[in-house]
Amino acid sequence: MIICLDVGNTNIKFAVYDGDTLKLSFRVATEHKKTSDEYGGQLLSILSNNGIKPEDISGGIISSVVPQLDYTLGRACTTYLKIKPKMLAPGLKTGLNLKVDNAKEVGADRVVNNVAAVKKYGYPLIVIDFGTATTFNAINEKGDFIGGVIAPGIKGSLDSLVNGTAKLPRVEIERPSTVIGKNTVTNMQSGIFYGFAGLVEFLVRKIKREMKCENVTVVATGGFSEIIAKEIKCIDKVDKLLTLDGLKYLYRLNRAEE
Repeated sequence: MIICLDVGNTNIKFAVYDGDTLKLSFRVATEHKKTSDEYGGQLLSILSNNGIKPEDISGGIISSVVPQLDYTLGRACTTYLKIKPKMLAPGLKTGLNLKVDNAKEVGADRVVNNVAAVKKYGYPLIVIDFGTATTFNAINEKGDFIGGVIAPGIKGSLDSLVNGTAKLPRVEIERPSTVIGKNTVTNMQSGIFYGFAGLVEFLVRKIKREMKCENVTVVATGGFSEIIAKEIKCIDKVDKLLTLDGLKYLYRLNRAEE
């Protein structure tokens, strides 16, 4: 079995694969001050509760957009699982051609998502990740990553709205029955939900026009991908495991190169 860690600004997603079979997936909050022992103990507890022993794990890989936690999580894996995980960093083979100004600026999560999407759905593609930020990734008809868009995340936008005002309440992010809200809660829900649905539709349309490609497949992943995809027609596939499946593939790709 191998373990894959996707370290985001809000959550760390874990997945344990036995071959192509996903045995376990879970997430914990990203906490910068937590030690390797705290993460390791938490990891062992969750694995044990799901019938997985540390010695069952033979390897692992980490994708991170939080550099402060790279050493901490690597040490947790080494100490508690007795493995030295691969880190998604320059030098790790991805098979993805980055046709951008500075390849080192591209976030690890975007690289993994694009690798997985190309392998699972072919190309050309637009890959949207509804995470802490909302990212749009354009992959042309040659399979090259040619750039994209970084927009605010849905939850972060709501947090900013609530924290920046004195009287607006914190609300659940869900689809209201009408665009015109009748109270403060539905006014806010409409602005967040329909506002982001409109943002996605507009950006996808503009990206497709600039790509000058026909039959571009639009793949969405991340926490709010399902509810947004139900509202608009431009999203073709929703794949909640895209990032973790990409890490599994990259682990195998680089293991074969050893």
